[in-house]
Amino acid sequence: MSNINESSVEEYIRNLIPPRENFLLELEKYAELNHVPIIHTEVAQLIRVLLNIAKPKKILEIGTAIGYSALVMASAMEKDGEIVSIEKREDMISVAERNIKDSRYPNMIKIIKGEAEEVLPNINDRFDFIFIDAAKGQYMEFFPHCLRNLADGGIILSDNVLYKGMVASDELVLRRKKTIVKRMRSYLDYITSNKALETSVIPIGDGVAITYKKEVEKNE
Repeated sequence: MSNINESSVEEYIRNLIPPRENFLLELEKYAELNHVPIIHTEVAQLIRVLLNIAKPKKILEIGTAIGYSALVMASAMEKDGEIVSIEKREDMISVAERNIKDSRYPNMIKIIKGEAEEVLPNINDRFDFIFIDAAKGQYMEFFPHCLRNLADGGIILSDNVLYKGMVASDELVLRRKKTIVKRMRSYLDYITSNKALETSVIPIGDGVAITYKKEVEKNE
């Protein structure tokens, strides 16, 4: 249980999710056996819905891990879609590249090795959708670069924003996690109060924030 919802609610929501492709089920088993954090299945379903609505051509992901979320996104995109994913750990990149190669989407996903805060300033492409799922205490550092590279009308999805419920309740905060919780609260305050954005925080999985970049009105 994530402390976000009652376990019965989580189980009920997950039981409503349509069957997933076998290769995704295999990755879920691998992640569980090897203690690799991946997105919750209900978050994966939310991503599919968002991508079907937004129909992005190009996606930026921060935090590849074993490639699970990138493959979820690829499966919901048109075949000419592109995903650029940033990952700092070589061991994760090796596993992700193998998983991507063995999937139906090897030509859609490109992994960039490096620390996100070092890689992001050098990316100048325009993305329709950005998924942030990396070091939780650094979201605010990532965000200005993401916003700069996000197309007007684009979406940023931030995962784990309620962080096991600690962000929402001081009673749950562990002493060693105080800095991360403080930074995540500052991040949520920023993205929900920025007038150039529309943000909704949704209590599923470990908490997600959907941020829409308003289109700039052109003077007639």
